[in-house]
Amino acid sequence: MRWGRFIAALAGALIIAGTASAQEKCMVCHGRQDLFRKTEAGRKLSLFIDTTILHHSIHASRQCVDCHVDVVAIPHKQAKDVNCKRCHYSGNRAGAPQGQMYDQYEHSVHGMEVIKGNAKAPVCQDCHGAHDILPPDSVASSVYKQNLPKTCGRCHIDIYATYRESIHGRSLADGKLDAPDCSACHGEHNIQRPTDTTSSVSAGHVSNTCGKCHGPVGVVAKYGIKTDRTATFEHSFHGISQIMQNMTAANCASCHGNHDIRPAGDPKSSINPANIVKTCGREGCHPEATPQFAGGKIHVDPTKKESGLVYYITKFFTILTLSTLAGLFVFILMDLFRRAKQARTPH
Repeated sequence: MRWGRFIAALAGALIIAGTASAQEKCMVCHGRQDLFRKTEAGRKLSLFIDTTILHHSIHASRQCVDCHVDVVAIPHKQAKDVNCKRCHYSGNRAGAPQGQMYDQYEHSVHGMEVIKGNAKAPVCQDCHGAHDILPPDSVASSVYKQNLPKTCGRCHIDIYATYRESIHGRSLADGKLDAPDCSACHGEHNIQRPTDTTSSVSAGHVSNTCGKCHGPVGVVAKYGIKTDRTATFEHSFHGISQIMQNMTAANCASCHGNHDIRPAGDPKSSINPANIVKTCGREGCHPEATPQFAGGKIHVDPTKKESGLVYYITKFFTILTLSTLAGLFVFILMDLFRRAKQARTPH
């Protein structure tokens, strides 16, 4: 009790004296580890601020009131939610990253849920932190590439549990930073539902999203993975169907999965030979699938011998087409020569 009175008296003395900085004044109360308030649900919410963490954050040079602008006197009422858009907007002079991140967020599935009043929808602090915000390239940051799945997993628990056992999740955990984290597929501030046609993981866009890594300019080549996966898909029946705007046709995720992608040699993989019939036989696809489906060639490139009969048939028709065109060209030349000769011959 005596200590409480002493701290209160000290706070008053500092405020009256006005010699302390704004942050020092705030820390008279918020530097106490026993400071908390009760939420509407009756839970204790700590109001303690660790200055060591704060001074190592990206906002170390800022004063408390730069963010908590509604706090104009001490003591104060419960502070309102911080509006990060005061600094984080395109063209800002506060030194914050330039771009449309906040505008993208407001139109994302997360931002729209906040507007609807969903108290569980994430705001900036839920992903980036509050007083402990660090640059994204800092290994201690909650949005650092290797930490991001765990950050997203605070809300998406089941998906995170599935992802971390996938080839992507295990590769990222092993330090392969080329492996995709959540944002690599879903985006960052502009995340949309998969059912939204503008989403990077919608049926119409998922092959392009996967192609960033598994396409001709992808990073998978250095890991011994072929980079023709998107090209061969686009030339397949499924790929052509999608080009023709048939969004019910199979895409990458339909066969390989999404958060649970595994190598074909993994018994749990949806493309393991033992599971192909089940994968192809899903409702709406090929319910008549037989074991012969597992023996068929997938991602066929007709220009390579490994494609077997398809390669030779393609070769045959290529030679036949070129030969026909060459013969036709020769015939036209001979006919023109004959007509020219006839024109020079006197009647």
